[in-house]
Amino acid sequence: MKLLHVGCGPQNKSGTTPFFQSDEWQEVRFDIDPKVNPDIQGTLTDMSAVETGSIDAVYSSHNIEHLYPHEVPFALKEILRVLKDDGIFVVTCPDMVSVCKLVAEDKLLEPAYISPAGPIAPIDILYGHRAAMERGNLFMAHRCGFTQKVLMNTLAGAGFQTVVAASRPSAFDLWAVGSKSARPIPEMENLLRAQLK
Repeated sequence: MKLLHVGCGPQNKSGTTPFFQSDEWQEVRFDIDPKVNPDIQGTLTDMSAVETGSIDAVYSSHNIEHLYPHEVPFALKEILRVLKDDGIFVVTCPDMVSVCKLVAEDKLLEPAYISPAGPIAPIDILYGHRAAMERGNLFMAHRCGFTQKVLMNTLAGAGFQTVVAASRPSAFDLWAVGSKSARPIPEMENLLRAQLK
């Protein structure tokens, strides 16, 4: 089966979820930045280099927030276009509810957690990783944000037939799985749980 890893950065399949680790998944790395040597260079809003209906799953970890709000529907339509009829979209992004709780507590600049890239404060989650942008990597800027309800409605509004989602407040993130064709909710919930292991 074919996995399109969009916004892969320097990561490969091992940087996705346990669900995609088996040998049955053949990864195609897709990124805007040529420095990370993707298999296909492109943007989420123009995936014309990817054949229509050729992908079993699209995995997107912390990319959708790099788009402007008006670009998100175009990106989701592109993802739907490249998916096979029984394909799924797995997406994770910052959770505005959990990060805004820290902002409301006046902790905008205090570290929320420590990542491999160093301390991450709410300002980094809201607007993009400051250290990376300071080094000139403006691809890291955040231009939109989601709550669980907004993410689910956005995916459904773009045409995903069945959508399930979960928030992980301690990790300040949201996870969602959308299917191109209708699937039973319990099946989709199992797919979502498989991403969170």
